[in-house]
Amino acid sequence: MHLRVPRPRSLAGQLFAMQAVLIAVVVVGYALFSYISDRGQAEEAAGRQARAVSLAIADSPSVAEAIRTPDPTALLQPYAVRVMRDTDVDFVTIMNPEGIRWTHPEPTEIGHLFQGHIERAQRGQTFTETYTGTLGPSVRAVTPIVDDGRIVGLVSAGIKVEEISKRAQEQLTALSGVAAGALLLGAVGTYVINARLRRHTHGMNADELSRMHDYHQAALHAVREGLLMLDGQYRVALINDGGRELLGVRGDVVGASVADLGLPSQLTGALLASEPRVDEVHLAAERVLVVNTSPVSGGERRGTVVTLRDVTELQSLTGELNSERGFTQALRSQAHEAANRLHTVVSLIELGRAEEAVEFATAELELAQALTDQVVAAVSEPVLAALLLGKTAQANERGVELVVSQDSRLDDGLLPPSLPARDLVTILGNLVDNAVDATQGAVPSRVTVAAYTEASGAGGSELVLRVSDTGAGVDPAHADLVFQRGYSTKPAGEGGRGLGLALVRQAVRRHGGALTVTEAEGGGARFEARLPLGDGAAPAAAAGRPGAGGAL
Repeated sequence: MHLRVPRPRSLAGQLFAMQAVLIAVVVVGYALFSYISDRGQAEEAAGRQARAVSLAIADSPSVAEAIRTPDPTALLQPYAVRVMRDTDVDFVTIMNPEGIRWTHPEPTEIGHLFQGHIERAQRGQTFTETYTGTLGPSVRAVTPIVDDGRIVGLVSAGIKVEEISKRAQEQLTALSGVAAGALLLGAVGTYVINARLRRHTHGMNADELSRMHDYHQAALHAVREGLLMLDGQYRVALINDGGRELLGVRGDVVGASVADLGLPSQLTGALLASEPRVDEVHLAAERVLVVNTSPVSGGERRGTVVTLRDVTELQSLTGELNSERGFTQALRSQAHEAANRLHTVVSLIELGRAEEAVEFATAELELAQALTDQVVAAVSEPVLAALLLGKTAQANERGVELVVSQDSRLDDGLLPPSLPARDLVTILGNLVDNAVDATQGAVPSRVTVAAYTEASGAGGSELVLRVSDTGAGVDPAHADLVFQRGYSTKPAGEGGRGLGLALVRQAVRRHGGALTVTEAEGGGARFEARLPLGDGAAPAAAAGRPGAGGAL
């Protein structure tokens, strides 16, 4: 036998029960208050009515004349009965100054002492009181009858409390009907509202909603990925810590429009798009982001859910992998060339031309060593030297001559730890790749690289990386556009184009540097990146810097 534990009432059900009870309490309380108030008002009205009747009887001349007769009852009793019938009071008692009755609704009570207080009336005052007499509790008024300045009798008119209660009960019955209608209307309205609330809360109770909120908050702060929720007007409805960090926004941005967050235009456009976006790569201030957007709809557009993934490291690793792949292709090409030269040497030896074989091999070895020595002498920083040697081989494979300018001078150990080798590879590698792409097919096809340090205007020093080519150049009107993601003069290839220069600008800005593009001497484009090194790195620039370079 399984014991079934009842499920806690949903939040909508709890609210419905609470509201129904509240409405019932309010209606019952109002009914009780109205009953008490109406009863009090009825008693007060009865007192006023009794007082008016008693004063009218006391002021009637026929009453004074009847009192002067030997038998006042004979004239006053029929008069009192007519007054009770006409004024809707329960009794009219006329008595002598000592309280002996001349009239009464019950004739047997005539001649007996009046039950009630008459002392104040005997002193000439009219008063009202509630008293229990022969007819039961009643609200009565007692007033003196004055003739020629002396009190010749007393008159009392009253209404029984029972009659007053009946009047109040009649009002209470009508009020109860109105209250029942109000309770029913309130219950129906409450049920309709709570039915809608049940739909919105999916029938969950308060504890379940509280737990869901706690899980929701914990999940938002726990995930490293960015989460951004926009409402139907593209205002920020929710953003987690990861989203703030990836987008580089500060302060309270909830309620702000996406267009006011200061994001790059292409990223803003992706967030404002009505159609979904899947795994789009965008650049933020300091990061490369993969953006996915999904509209939230329930019959109408309610907003957009945006997820953000940081692929800055992945993009850098991809760039390094591409460089390594280029190195591998260069080595394969060099190995092929070396095999050809080795076959040539072997063939010369087999032909008996040993001296010519030695001369051929020595010349090739000296040329390769000279090229390596030239690069290392100009740029002894190992990462950049290795990058330039690899890029030289790649450029040669594509029919492009890569030249290291003679004014280049970059000693090993000169760069500070704040400028990591990965960023240098990103900056110089992408600039060289872009220049080789632009130069391929041109006559002449040459790319010139310069790397040196010089004093900056702030009293420190800065690293200068300059890459010039003999390609078609850059339209001055597009000088800033070339650094935006997606801009390229080449057709899209594997992995897309237009990201390299954007990554270069991002890396340069991250280190507080500057990136410019101008026209090179003799045509083509010249890209120059300047990165501050601080006060610790002394400039080492070659004197004169003639600008000519050695071919690699």
